[in-house]
Amino acid sequence: MNDHMQAAIAKATHLTRSGRLAEATAIIQRTLVGWPSTNVSEAELSSASAPIEAAFHVIDDTSPATETARGDMACRYRIGRASEITRSAATRRTSFQDELERQGSIPKTRQTTGPMHSVMSGFVSASPASPPEIGKFLDKVYTNTAGTRTYKLYIPSGYTGQAVPLVVMLHGCTQSPVDFAAGTRMNGLAEDETFLVAYPEQEKSSNGWKCWNWFQDTNQHRDMGEPFLIAGITRQIMSEYHINVKHVYIAGLSAGGAMATTMAATYPDLYAAVGVHSGLAYGTAHDLPSAFAVMKQGTRQHVRQLPEIIPLITFHGDCDTTVTPVNAEYLLDQWLQTASNGGESMRRIMQDVTVERGLVTNGHAYTRSIYHDISGRVIIEKWMVHQAGHAWSGGSASGSYTDPKGPDASVEMVRFFAEHPRWR
Repeated sequence: MNDHMQAAIAKATHLTRSGRLAEATAIIQRTLVGWPSTNVSEAELSSASAPIEAAFHVIDDTSPATETARGDMACRYRIGRASEITRSAATRRTSFQDELERQGSIPKTRQTTGPMHSVMSGFVSASPASPPEIGKFLDKVYTNTAGTRTYKLYIPSGYTGQAVPLVVMLHGCTQSPVDFAAGTRMNGLAEDETFLVAYPEQEKSSNGWKCWNWFQDTNQHRDMGEPFLIAGITRQIMSEYHINVKHVYIAGLSAGGAMATTMAATYPDLYAAVGVHSGLAYGTAHDLPSAFAVMKQGTRQHVRQLPEIIPLITFHGDCDTTVTPVNAEYLLDQWLQTASNGGESMRRIMQDVTVERGLVTNGHAYTRSIYHDISGRVIIEKWMVHQAGHAWSGGSASGSYTDPKGPDASVEMVRFFAEHPRWR
């Protein structure tokens, strides 16, 4: 922590003890986005306008980013005990079509290779370019008692009315659906694998920085607030298109990742699995100050137990200075604590863990921790991307918050989703 940050935290602490919470929060906010810690009036800050992420940037894929150029020991994430294995990624990466055919969810009509990583002796190359987007990218709108949200919906050219999967993608602060789609290249994967992708958009009137308000209690419950709207968008698409109800998924980045966790917690009957990138555990904050605190240092409180769990794949950079990597551990703990109350078969998840370590050619090293249930089914995957910051791993530089040097989070999430139809 630099001197500027220490001084800002000291000043914010003093203001908090004096009961001046709004000013303390404003100082933390300004410090996180690189503003000077000067006097701030309460009128300058409101829960609807304050950002809960630092200013974003694209990490160039030809030169090291500032936040990832620090020494290895400065941000190397400590790996817990687990057996280490090296396994050919080619044996575990299958396309949506291949996996659904194997499960018998769709007729076997053709073979697809999909834009997956090429593998050589456990080392992974950078992701190839996604296929061109030749489908339709529609503007849609949804309204219920919680309000109105617009969203973008990508319909691949291969969709002709057959039952297909649906992936709902939640953007981070300051992002738009078009920006998020460009950065994640999810539309290209949808075109290649034939599934629909929805991108709900946060309204600026609800949050001035277009952050999903995951930290507000109103938005942490089923059939209330933003979760109600996102679930409504999901159901609207399911009613208008032929969606395979066992293959509906949700994923998000940062504030969108935290909201994706909330959706998994509140609608486990709707989504078959969840992807969380640089996000946080469910219910770890209740207002803006607690959101900042959790983002920067995690939480000392016991994480909220979920009513049930759905399969989880999570990515986090171990040099993330916006949402500290310890939040990946709290998210994992939340899933494991819920699993441990599910009987002996679920407790085995905590013991049956394997670890794979790899390296993207000319890019980041990573550690993939895999948690199995008693039958050997993968329930959780945690990807820690070493020397990576607050950005979508393996994303395209055409979008914001991306790091092309990492393993491709989009490819891995699609692969994970295909392997996990809804349990019930």
